[in-house]
Amino acid sequence: MAFPGVDMTISETAFDLDQFLPYLLNQAAEATALSFQSTYQTTYGLSRTGWRVMAHLGKFGEMSARDICARSHMEKTKVSRAVAALEGAGWISRRVSPQDRRAEMLALTDAGRMVFVDLGRRANEYDQTLRQLLGPDLAAQLDDALRQLIRP
Repeated sequence: MAFPGVDMTISETAFDLDQFLPYLLNQAAEATALSFQSTYQTTYGLSRTGWRVMAHLGKFGEMSARDICARSHMEKTKVSRAVAALEGAGWISRRVSPQDRRAEMLALTDAGRMVFVDLGRRANEYDQTLRQLLGPDLAAQLDDALRQLIRP
């Protein structure tokens, strides 16, 4: 199929996925996330989404699933499944929002807070390992660069 005005020959300036910054960022994020995944999956049987839901509740306190989706850019259905699993494990509780009776507010239970504290300690250790691997200067530069990309 031909596209008007598009040269279909491949040249030296053709798109190279391995040099595409969004691809490299995704690959780095995936590699580091998978590396830490064994910690929360093996220790607590958590999914990646479950860990991220707990991390948001641990950091920000009580919030709705909608708020978690907005902050984390996770899909609503994945968050809903994770919330059900976390509630079943006794790590989060739900209550009807006093501001919007259709919404539920989620919070860590005491048992959930203990899991969050343990995983938070392990996450800090993992973060320090990555930072040592990069060295202090490169780690600081990477922090700055990523925050520039995240900034709206």
